[in-house]
Amino acid sequence: MLLSLHVKNLALIEEEEVNFSEGLNILTGETGAGKSILLGSMNLALGEKVPKEMLREGADMAFVELVFHVDDERTLQQFAEMEIEPEDGDVILSRKITPQRTVAKINGESVPGSKLKEVAGVLIDIHGQHEHQSLLSKKKHLEILDSYAKEELQDLKAEMAEAYQHYKSLCDEFEHADLGQEERTKEISFLSYEISEIEAANLVPNEDENLESEYRKIANGKKILEALGTAYQQTGAEGASDLIGHALRELMSVSDYDEALSGLVDQATELDNLLSDFNRELSAYLSDADFNEEHYFEVESRLNLVNHLKSKFGGSIAEILASCEEKKKRIEVLNDYDAYLSQLKQSVSNAQKQLHELSEQVSKIRQAKALELTEKVKKELLELNFLDVSFTMKFERNKSYSANGFDDCEFLISTNPGEPLKPLRKVASGGELSRIMLGVKTVLAKEDHIDTLIFDEIDAGISGRTAQKVSEMLKALGREHQVVCITHLPQIAAMADHHFLIEKSVADASTHTRIAELSEEASVTELARMLGGVEITDAVMQNAQEMKRLAKEKVGL
Repeated sequence: MLLSLHVKNLALIEEEEVNFSEGLNILTGETGAGKSILLGSMNLALGEKVPKEMLREGADMAFVELVFHVDDERTLQQFAEMEIEPEDGDVILSRKITPQRTVAKINGESVPGSKLKEVAGVLIDIHGQHEHQSLLSKKKHLEILDSYAKEELQDLKAEMAEAYQHYKSLCDEFEHADLGQEERTKEISFLSYEISEIEAANLVPNEDENLESEYRKIANGKKILEALGTAYQQTGAEGASDLIGHALRELMSVSDYDEALSGLVDQATELDNLLSDFNRELSAYLSDADFNEEHYFEVESRLNLVNHLKSKFGGSIAEILASCEEKKKRIEVLNDYDAYLSQLKQSVSNAQKQLHELSEQVSKIRQAKALELTEKVKKELLELNFLDVSFTMKFERNKSYSANGFDDCEFLISTNPGEPLKPLRKVASGGELSRIMLGVKTVLAKEDHIDTLIFDEIDAGISGRTAQKVSEMLKALGREHQVVCITHLPQIAAMADHHFLIEKSVADASTHTRIAELSEEASVTELARMLGGVEITDAVMQNAQEMKRLAKEKVGL
């Protein structure tokens, strides 16, 4: 559940915090008050792209934060798989925005924007103001169906997508496999040259790392010797070693007079021994150190050869050797090209057969689930004042495959008795599309574990009895999920469990947007404004009170 939204320096919002609750949370306000800014702020916190104009004029930084509480076991399991650890059940998504960059965080830890989107997809579902228009696209219809059937399809679709990529790769290989004898001869000659170049180097695994280490040592030999010489001088017979020896003798000369000094004598003795060992090892290193110019050039030349091969064939010796083996296999193919083509053709056929079988399985599940989905959506549409509606899904097959198989499906609808079923794009008006999308979202929400649903002006293009039906559905949906709805219709606002007012004001030559939760009395006044416009008469006020009373009676729906 969404607990709170904190916004600072975004568009007209200087700094606001909104605390949401369970049930139906309604947001209303005058046109231009900033309702879209609020939804835009949420989208930013959920990982959407940041428009430059969102940063408040004069501000050098903006901030938005969403706090969710999670207690659903399935959601917690999903977070565990994402390596997200809720803190006392809370998940905090935030973004700090500057003109130069944005920083996304989850529970205070910086994450990529893609991670923010992934987590947001588990927590919240936002239906934007014009999203119903996406119903005009057949591609969206397949997405809706697959979303409804995701538990049955998820693993199978992943397998099908992998099979498609394998099939596509083989098709591409077959398409570019038609080489003439002259081209094959040239390629064999070039590959043979590269193989000889690699094999002549007699590369040893990890040799480059050893060469680089040895080269650094030799190249810095003078500096190493100077540093060690100074260290030996400072710690040797004329340095620290002599001083510690003198100190030890002084301590020993008086240790018989006080037993407490014996511990200091032991420590000084240990220091003297350690320093003597250190000096012996340092002296041995200096005695063995020798700069051999011939060996230096051998190491340098070998390292240059290895780096040259790495620049041509791979970033490591292992990659160079692997490249060599690939070239040998390619020569084998080119030497027996007819057999290769025959085998490749068979591989394409086998891959297509596997992809077709998986597509058949997916299509069978889709068609069965489509019957369930359309029947449930039809039921919701009847509740949304579609008095006589038929709703179904038509399946056809594409001529080619994709990662989604071969299905080409589309929702069909008839809203009047006797009328044939037609595609949505040929029948539904804007208001009808809004209601159809609400019906679809309601069905998906009942099947889904996403707790928070946001609707931005789902009431576009509707009024009267239809608006009342929409309000009742939102209220019913609010019993199963937390619903946040931005609306301009009083019928919907009257159903609010929690009613928020978004207002715009001017102070000190600056425009500000403010958000506040309304009391019962203030909510009635806002309903009256929505009903009556500029002038709120006693009759309008009574109408608002009556609307609120009737809404309470609908709670039993």
